[in-house]
Amino acid sequence: MIAELQQAVANYAHALDELNVPELEAVLTEDTTWTFTMPGQGVLGPVTGRAAVLDFIRDGHTAQTGRVRHHLGNVVVTTTDAATAEVRAYLVQTRNTGESIQMISTGVYTFGLRRSDGGWRVAELTLTLDNAF
Repeated sequence: MIAELQQAVANYAHALDELNVPELEAVLTEDTTWTFTMPGQGVLGPVTGRAAVLDFIRDGHTAQTGRVRHHLGNVVVTTTDAATAEVRAYLVQTRNTGESIQMISTGVYTFGLRRSDGGWRVAELTLTLDNAF
């Protein structure tokens, strides 16, 4: 089960970086909720519902410059039962402009996952960034 949960959060990160909407739809619950905390800007969100989250992601991709990657590390399953799980992971976010590679931000993701017919899906995502960008 731990490997399935780690795969679910990795699928999320890859789909996010590639703006792979079908994969994002597959990894997010219909009622998914996202909340972000950014130093100096407070709490952003919650963004509620898969459609609203996908719009939020599209807006982010439109605004970004270069190739942005979300690197997840130290992925730990903190609680689980047959239907739900909590997974925490460190984030290192990078941007490659073609001329330089920059570390944009670091932080901690907390994923609330729910088991469905299609496997584990992100029902709740909380991201606490260490710095504003």
